[in-house]
Amino acid sequence: MDTCGTDERFMREALAEAARAAELGEVPIGAVVVYDGQVIARAHNLREHDEDPSAHAEFSAMLAAARALGRWRLTGCTVYVTLEPCPMCAGLMVNARVDRCVYGARDPKGGAVGTLYDLSCDSRLNHAFAVRSGVLEEECAAQLREFFGSLRAARRDGASETPAVEPDAPAVSHRPSPASGPAPTPRVLLAVDSFKDSLSSAEAERHISRGILHACPGAEVRCLTVADGGEGTLDAVSAALGGVSRTLEVAGPLGEPVRARYVRADGPDGPIAVIEMAEAAGIEYSPRTHEAALRASTRGVGELLADAVRGGAETVYFAIGGSATSDGGAGFLQALGARLLDAAGEPIGPGLAGLADLRSIDLGPALEMLSGRLLVVLSDVDNPLVGARGAVAVYGPQKGLALDPDGTCGLGVLDGWMVAYGRLLDAARAERGAGAEGGASPAAGGRRFRSVLGVPGAGAAGGLGAALLALGAQMVSGADAVLDLVGFDAALADADLVVVGEGAIDGQTARGKAPVGVARRAKRRGRPVIAVAGSRAEDLDAVYRAGIDLVLPIIRRPMTLGEALDPEEAAENLRCAGEAVVRVYLLGRL
Repeated sequence: MDTCGTDERFMREALAEAARAAELGEVPIGAVVVYDGQVIARAHNLREHDEDPSAHAEFSAMLAAARALGRWRLTGCTVYVTLEPCPMCAGLMVNARVDRCVYGARDPKGGAVGTLYDLSCDSRLNHAFAVRSGVLEEECAAQLREFFGSLRAARRDGASETPAVEPDAPAVSHRPSPASGPAPTPRVLLAVDSFKDSLSSAEAERHISRGILHACPGAEVRCLTVADGGEGTLDAVSAALGGVSRTLEVAGPLGEPVRARYVRADGPDGPIAVIEMAEAAGIEYSPRTHEAALRASTRGVGELLADAVRGGAETVYFAIGGSATSDGGAGFLQALGARLLDAAGEPIGPGLAGLADLRSIDLGPALEMLSGRLLVVLSDVDNPLVGARGAVAVYGPQKGLALDPDGTCGLGVLDGWMVAYGRLLDAARAERGAGAEGGASPAAGGRRFRSVLGVPGAGAAGGLGAALLALGAQMVSGADAVLDLVGFDAALADADLVVVGEGAIDGQTARGKAPVGVARRAKRRGRPVIAVAGSRAEDLDAVYRAGIDLVLPIIRRPMTLGEALDPEEAAENLRCAGEAVVRVYLLGRL
């Protein structure tokens, strides 16, 4: 489904409603509510005609939609409106539990879903909804400009008949593109990653926005939730594409049932699903003991994929960081129907320990289930499956593996199990037609690889990368893929300044994390990039070379780490940082 084309089609329905308002002398704002691909309610502004302060287009359309559905909850509905909703209408969207709001022109005087306020993602409220802005923006803004232009002309000419409305509606002006010269007030794009253990991406951006608008009330701020393919990827994609979060019970890494979610959405080329493997097999589910690390399984991740395929997903994206597992993805393959058998022809046990008994692999049932589907791995990890930089050696101790070089479970023994597993994966691929040249290597420009053992990225998530590669998955940069999914380049085209950020900016940031992924694209368009961070390394040369122009630590006074991580303190730190960001930008324009 072409989401962009669909949004434009329904926005034209809203524009038709706005034209009806203009015919009545009302400010031309129109709205429609869409459910299950159909318009179920439409309305236009009738505030003057009805002498009703609540008769805003989207407010009336939502009331009509509730009557049409026979329920007050508008779950599953998208509201299309030609002008950004005010606090009253945005509040009704929260209370009605709408899934999504799509609007045309921004409202710098009263916009409440991203400009002056953002009620769509306020963590203090009991519901959040996705927002897409700027759909047919010029047409929506032009309709308002023409209306008020004719009103002013009529008054200048002393016409006996003038529209019955005062021009107190939100001012919407045509904004020149960055190429036509600097805007009179900055247009700021926030693309901030989460501040882990403190605030989500959306929460951080909301507080930065407060600071920017305090220092520069005329600024236009747009928030874009981003991630680097790790934590927060589900939220970023859902916010951008209006996806639906699905939660189900799957096997946790130690066999206990856990509730894990993934996101379904309409991508540019068809239905997609996004899976964070940590939802089903994250390190937080494990006590990180040696025994737990030996038996931790990725089965639950495979159960999520199976559900997504049954739900019609044609492309599935995997964010595979933060795992508790070192099983090479064996449990994941078993959940998809692959046969991993011991010498007696019985299924092997869970975890890395189960690989000690593995004698044969048949990928046939899993490949049949996934026929016609594209699997995409979002990862910037370049570790191979085995060896000194392999999954066991590098990540095993973090998960609890006690790598005693003289013991029965020393690195040589455990890595030997993984080597044998990788060779059996290669044999299974060859048997099913992958051949000796195998799948595509992420680190070799898409060239074919002979064995999963040495492919950069195969060791990600305890070797889950190898299992995905054996099924024909592509490996791509996590940050770049998420930026493509959330429509970053389109948002960047209308920005004067880009603000990025995360909890800590250091040498790791320059190795493909979200702030640098954003900065690289922004610099290609000549946009300045300012980063805010909870902490920073002493040497940031690599970060600055990657495209970030300035790093601003957010701590506003001496405080402990515990205080800095407190959400209320973090909120105030980010508000002050937002104020500093815009003042630095304005200073450079003097």
